[in-house]
Amino acid sequence: MKLTLFTDYSMRVLIHLGGRPERLCSIAEIARTHAISQNHLMKVVNQLVRAGYVESVRGRFGGIRLGRPPEEINIGALVRHTEDGFCLVDCGNCVIAPACGLTSVLKEALAAFLAVFDRYTLADLLTRRDDIARLLMASAPA
Repeated sequence: MKLTLFTDYSMRVLIHLGGRPERLCSIAEIARTHAISQNHLMKVVNQLVRAGYVESVRGRFGGIRLGRPPEEINIGALVRHTEDGFCLVDCGNCVIAPACGLTSVLKEALAAFLAVFDRYTLADLLTRRDDIARLLMASAPA
């Protein structure tokens, strides 16, 4: 099973913001630090803002920060929000799908995959917050 870049970037943004909770961050800063396209990251952040995961502060000294405490951001919910669909294979166009046992196995595998994410919050991913902050500062281009 593979997650999209959209989900990957969403998690990176949240971890970045969670690692630097004392200040506002810019999309440009996050894009440079993670070597991600700023245009693509703007779409990701816009979606995260609309869903309440991220808060945007406008103005000259604006930026973005977490929209809720890390303990309230469930990773399973985030993955479900950022992924378009979870079709592992195209059973809908298969002539044997109604009688094939693979369909139910795939549904079970997907449920198990998502159940792991459901057990974690952003806070769980930030247990080494000081190390994350240090790595972010060290990797940020001048």
